[in-house]
Amino acid sequence: MELIRQLGQYPGRERKGLFYPLSNYKNGRFQNLLPTPALAEGESMMRIFWKFFQKMPDTVPRYPLPFVQTDLQHLRPEENVLVWFGHSSYFIQLDGMRFLVDPVFSNSASPLPGSVKAFAGTNHYQAADMPDIDVLFISHDHWDHLDYKTVRRLEPKVKTVVCGLGVAQHFEYWGWDRERIIEKNWFDHADLGNGCTVTLTPARHFSGRRLFSRNNSLWTSFVLQTPSRRIFLGGDSGYGPHFSDIGDRFGPFSLAILECGQYNEKWPYIHSLPQEILTEARALKAQRVLPVHHSRFRLAQHPWYEPLEQVTAFGEAENYPVLTPKIGEKVNLDHPDQTWEKWWEEDGLRN
Repeated sequence: MELIRQLGQYPGRERKGLFYPLSNYKNGRFQNLLPTPALAEGESMMRIFWKFFQKMPDTVPRYPLPFVQTDLQHLRPEENVLVWFGHSSYFIQLDGMRFLVDPVFSNSASPLPGSVKAFAGTNHYQAADMPDIDVLFISHDHWDHLDYKTVRRLEPKVKTVVCGLGVAQHFEYWGWDRERIIEKNWFDHADLGNGCTVTLTPARHFSGRRLFSRNNSLWTSFVLQTPSRRIFLGGDSGYGPHFSDIGDRFGPFSLAILECGQYNEKWPYIHSLPQEILTEARALKAQRVLPVHHSRFRLAQHPWYEPLEQVTAFGEAENYPVLTPKIGEKVNLDHPDQTWEKWWEEDGLRN
């Protein structure tokens, strides 16, 4: 029964009736802005699965990853900080508001017991460690971004959920009050209070919590505007012209948080490659970039450290600021000159 609940629920007739007139909803499914096949031309899912279960070097750290213990419940109210928890989960306290993005505090990113386990050292932070949250952002309903056990435990702490169309159906099925959930389409806008707003913006990806049913709900990125700054919350996305469009419409950004991990040239349209990250950040007119979607789960076959190794090398070559905190380490949003260790190079973590 618990597994069935974790699957969530498809949008019902009432909710789907609101989707039919939308330009990005056709034939009962949400659509990307441009054609986005799951795999590169000539690739097959059977070959991908066969290769995935073969042993590849360095896909998992040899020892527990380092983390920093930060007491999130006793931050000073005036602190403007971001704390990353591994993969795409992070907390932001900014201008007196507390935001939480795609939290996954379970030890797995899969409904199958014992599969897609979190790397050792990456599961330190739990829902109980979170303070009260003003806004919970969910970029899409994949298991590594929307975790049933986590949101169930967070429910007493969260004031408002913001998500793409259709994702609210999961929350309502799990017992959340509909009045606490803001679900929007791309380019829709919401007032979050205290001078903060959010606009949902396109991403190039897909959705779905069941293997053979996709795109019943919308995947999205977010433009978060507070009284002091504007931040781009990228969600999952492959490269595309939407980054330039968002930069032209809503930029510049003080920070762009972009996925950089779980990529493969066999599926280049739905996850960005490391060499595309700075191009995306510049298109967004972002002053700095924080790469996420790495260093917690093995969802691809690249070495676990490769996303950080490559994107920092590109940043150094182009003199572009790349933020690489350890799990739990404070990113001081008021100090753009903060420096970072190359912690993924520590002795023992790599073969």
